[in-house]
Amino acid sequence: MTKRTPPFSPEVRARAVRMVMDHRDEQGSQWAAIQSIASKIGCSGETLRNWVRQAERDDGLRPGPTSEESERIKALEREVRELRQANEILRKASAYFAQAELDRPFRR
Repeated sequence: MTKRTPPFSPEVRARAVRMVMDHRDEQGSQWAAIQSIASKIGCSGETLRNWVRQAERDDGLRPGPTSEESERIKALEREVRELRQANEILRKASAYFAQAELDRPFRR
C-alpha cells in the first residue's frame, strides 16, 4: 500500500480554514465564504467544507472525533487487522501440524 501525498500542505489548509472563519460574516453564510475562498486556492468547495468541519471538531465546536482521535482509530484498526491475520496463520499452522501428528504412525 503506497502513501498518498495530499495536494495541499497543512499550512495551506490551515490558512484556508482561517480565511473562512474570518470572512463568513462578510459573505452572509459560511458556504458563501467557502465557495469564494475555495475558488481562490484552487480546491473544490466540498473539500474546503470538509477541512472547516474537521477544524471545528478539533476546536470542540462540533461533535465528532478530532484529528488525533481519527488517527488513533486508524492505527488501532490496522493493528486489529494485522493481529487477525496473524491469528489466522497460527490457526491454520496449528491445524496442519495437528493433522500431521494424527497421520504419523503410532510408535510403541
